[in-house]
Amino acid sequence: MLSEYPDLDGMALAALIRAREVSAREVLDTALARIAALEPALNTIVHAHFDLAAADLAAGLPEGPFTGVPFLVKNTGIAVRGMEMSTGSQLFRGNTDTADCTLVARYRAAGLLLLGKSNTPEFALSFATEPRAFGPTRNPWNPAHGPGGSSGGSAAAVAAGIVPCANSSDGAGSTRLPAAHCGLFGFKPSRMRNPLGPVAVEGIAGMSTPHAITRSVRDSAALLDVTAGADLGDPYGQPPREGSFLASAGTDPRPLRIGLTLDSPLGTAVDPQIRARTEAAARLMEDLGHHVELVDSAGYDAHALKTAWQVIPGVNAAAAVLARGRALGLADPVAELEPVNAEWVRRGLALSGMDYLAAVNRLHQTARDLGRFFARFDLLLSPATAELAPKIGEMASTTPGLDAFYDRFWAHSPFTCAFNASGFPAMSVPFGLSREGLPIGVQFGAALGGENLLFALAGQIERAAPWAGLRPDLSEFLK
Repeated sequence: MLSEYPDLDGMALAALIRAREVSAREVLDTALARIAALEPALNTIVHAHFDLAAADLAAGLPEGPFTGVPFLVKNTGIAVRGMEMSTGSQLFRGNTDTADCTLVARYRAAGLLLLGKSNTPEFALSFATEPRAFGPTRNPWNPAHGPGGSSGGSAAAVAAGIVPCANSSDGAGSTRLPAAHCGLFGFKPSRMRNPLGPVAVEGIAGMSTPHAITRSVRDSAALLDVTAGADLGDPYGQPPREGSFLASAGTDPRPLRIGLTLDSPLGTAVDPQIRARTEAAARLMEDLGHHVELVDSAGYDAHALKTAWQVIPGVNAAAAVLARGRALGLADPVAELEPVNAEWVRRGLALSGMDYLAAVNRLHQTARDLGRFFARFDLLLSPATAELAPKIGEMASTTPGLDAFYDRFWAHSPFTCAFNASGFPAMSVPFGLSREGLPIGVQFGAALGGENLLFALAGQIERAAPWAGLRPDLSEFLK
C-alpha cells in the first residue's frame, strides 16, 4: 500500500508512476483498500466498476499527464462504456452505456483509471446528495452533515482521499458548492469549454458544464488542458483559448479589479462566519496587490432567474422521464420518482413552449447583465454558499413540497447560478473552517472565456494561503 496516497494530488501520483517508484497496480490496490475502509460510512460510490478498471489497467493505459490515477465519474450525464448511469434514480436503474462520451474518451487518453460512478441526488436536482435509491453521502469532515450536491459523491471521495480528483458537473453550483463544503477546489469552466456530446446535445439549456473537483489547482488546470475543446456539432461556440491553463495556474496574475458582494442577491440570510471568511479573502486580495471594491450587486435580477431556472430542469427532466417510461413500458413513470421531483416533472409537463422560451430568454438577459458588470471589473468575489454544509436530511428532496424545497435550495446557494445562466466561468476556493470545523469556500467569477485569469488567481491564492493541510480526521473510519 502507498502510505502517502491520501496526501498526493493526481499529478504527483502520476509522476511517481512515471518514475516507476510505484506501479499503477499498487496505486489501484491502495485506492481499493481505502474504499473498503471508508465506503460503508461515507457512501460516495454507487456503481462500482472495479473490474472494468482492472481490465483497462491490464490492457495498458495510454501515456498522459494522469496515467494510472484513480478517478470517479459522476452518476449523471457522463456516459462511460460498460458502466451504469442511473442518475440517482430508481427509474433509471440498470441503464448501462455502451460507448464513451467525448469527455470520457479524453479522460482515457489522459491515462485516468475510471473506477465507477459517484453518488448524486436524483437527476442532480438538489444541493443535498441523498437520493432515495442509494442513500445519503456523508461529509468526511462531519458525517452528521452532507457534502452538498449535486456532485456530492465526487467531493466526499476526494476529501476522504479515496481519489485525488473526480468528475463533476455544474448546472446551478453543483461543482462549486460541494467543493466549498468539503474544503476542495471546484472549477466551473465557460459554457461548452468541455464537451457534452455526442449523445447529449446540451445540458439544461447550456447551463450544465462538466469538469472536476480537485485537491489542487494544478490538477484542475491540467485536467481542463486535456479535456477542453469543441466536439463535432456543438450547439454553442467556445470563447478563444489563451493557452495552457496549467501554465496560467503557475503564474501570478496582473493587478486585478475585483468587485466584492457579501449579501445574497435574493435578500436571504448569509451565515456570519461565511461572510467573515469572504471579507478575509478580500483582504488577502488587497495584500496580493489587487483592488477590491464593495458593490451592492452584480446587476442581474436574481428573483427572475430563480423563477426561470425552475422551468428549464423541470422540462428537461420531464422529457427524460417520459422517454424512460416508454422504454420500460410504464404507464406512469413519474410515480417512480422522489416526491419533490415527481411534482417538479408534473409541473414541467404542464408548461408551454412559450414558458420555456421565456425562461431561456431570462438566462440570456442574465448574461447581458453580468457582461456589463465585467466591463467594469475583472472578477466578482462572493461567498460560494450562504450556509454551512447541511445536516443529513435538512435539504433532501424525499418529502413532498416543491415550493418549500426550491426556496430552501436557492437560499442555501444564491450566488452560484448566475454563472450557469450566463455560461461564464467561476470557481470555489477553500478559505478556512467554521467554529464547527466545517469547510468554507469563497467564489470568484469571471467573464466568458476567463478561465486563464481564474486559474492564475487560484494558483496565487494557493501559494499565499495554502489549503493542502486542511484535511478531515478519518481515524475513526480507518481503525
